[in-house]
Amino acid sequence: MEPREQTPDDLSRDAYNKGVRLIHAADDAANDADKAKDTAKRQKYTDKANDNYKRSLEKFESSASLAPDMYQAWNYVGYAKRHLGDYDGALEAYGHALSLNPSYFEAIEYRGHAYLGLNRLADAKQAYLALFPANRKLAAQLLAGMQSYVDAHRTDAKGVDPKELEEFGKWVDERTVIAKQTAALTRDGSASSWR
Repeated sequence: MEPREQTPDDLSRDAYNKGVRLIHAADDAANDADKAKDTAKRQKYTDKANDNYKRSLEKFESSASLAPDMYQAWNYVGYAKRHLGDYDGALEAYGHALSLNPSYFEAIEYRGHAYLGLNRLADAKQAYLALFPANRKLAAQLLAGMQSYVDAHRTDAKGVDPKELEEFGKWVDERTVIAKQTAALTRDGSASSWR
């Protein structure tokens, strides 16, 4: 029996799965770089992460070209581009993913992080507000990213107006309090409190 010829969907799925493995390896290396105290080790892990993000981007772009309606592949195109510093390209890819599936919450969260990379604080807030009622876990991850952004920019504003940064920091603090106060009102929170 001859092996079946792979369809474009098969090839897309294969490229996607290889890309996911590379993304996980890249994220692991990036986390190792964040923890490294030694400059040489930090650079080694950063280089490894960037290499894996680049390789994953090739896989996800291939997957998306073979199956253009695969919003998950477009989402990961954006994820890889964002981690490589191409925030505009990331926003374009997230936008494409969301045009295919407007309620793909992962893309909304990742797009919020890309907005932060471009100092588009009002857009990042809107991403959070879209997530908060729909997916608290992803909203919390974006809020943590917002807090990290504020902390990093307080020591070096990096082109952000100090007054705008201060207002954004207050907004993040207020949202953190609201999220904690309303946690028990979610399905997960109410389920855990009724045991």
